[in-house]
Amino acid sequence: MTSPSSAQGPHRATIASIAEETGVSVTTVSKVLNGRPDVAPATRERVEACLARHKYRPRVRRRPLKGQIDLVFHQLNSVWSMEIIRGVDSVASPAGIEVALSQLEGAHRPPEEWLDGLLDRRPLGVLFVLCGPSQSQQRRLRRQRIPFVVVDSDTVTPASVPMVGSNNWNGGLLATRHLLELGHRRIAVVSGPKDVLCSRARVAGFRVAHDEAGVAVDPGLVRYGNFYVDAGFEHGMDLLTGAARPTAIFAGSDLQALGVLRAARRLGLDVPGELSVVGYDDVPAAAWVEPALTTVHQPLSDMAVVATQMLLDLARGTEVTTSRIDLANELVVRDSTAPPVSSSPA
Repeated sequence: MTSPSSAQGPHRATIASIAEETGVSVTTVSKVLNGRPDVAPATRERVEACLARHKYRPRVRRRPLKGQIDLVFHQLNSVWSMEIIRGVDSVASPAGIEVALSQLEGAHRPPEEWLDGLLDRRPLGVLFVLCGPSQSQQRRLRRQRIPFVVVDSDTVTPASVPMVGSNNWNGGLLATRHLLELGHRRIAVVSGPKDVLCSRARVAGFRVAHDEAGVAVDPGLVRYGNFYVDAGFEHGMDLLTGAARPTAIFAGSDLQALGVLRAARRLGLDVPGELSVVGYDDVPAAAWVEPALTTVHQPLSDMAVVATQMLLDLARGTEVTTSRIDLANELVVRDSTAPPVSSSPA
């Protein structure tokens, strides 16, 4: 994967690289460029100075676009999806582009009949979220000159497939390092489906953090779920009623973390007194739940903004400077994590 900053020379800055350098969101940079008033003066000044320093110029739009883009989810039933939709709409709506939503009922490859209908409609382009076309479907889309971009790819994709995601491996590393630094040594992970790339990457980061600390991973504490509350609850109950229960659980999504918190309440365990819990995504509910959830912030809306801008550039026939972008994650520490009762921080 390629980060925005490493892929660009000093005179080829992108909105994503400007956002990274100034420490603001992609959406904020876009607002500054579009003259929106809802940006703090100090932030606007910092962003404008960075834009001037890199001699940033918006790409020339050769023609206005008319029509719609298709936004396709593998499953459309969570607040995670709403963050993606919000990001897509923030780019498409000002451009006068309509967005058609569809979902694949949990599948990661669209059925051929769905693709037949899409080719008949001839949209401006397609955004695939945690799913994507097969190789033969990619060829069909290219033959019809319908561009596509994958958001948070479910599997390893060739360099020819435009993709926007975040550094899932680093997210797993950050979450687990935090728990290890607090003094936890029996840490469980409940990730998403084992056949999904981001799930495996987060577990890989979990393992590397243990290796760094010289702490062995208990294979019985590594679980795979489905990113939703039910999996978090079921795995949480199983882990927390075992003979040697973990003192901390890293969940591969905030929804799974909510399921773990529910299991802890069912068993009368205090969080964070008897169990620390870390989630992933930083959806709005993470800050509302009691205790407020420590989680890995995944820039979902910004990922959608960058992917939509890339798709519209491709639809205009504009060459994109990089087709592989990974945005940075960060750990947000709240109230659901603390040192284990029997240990002091490492």
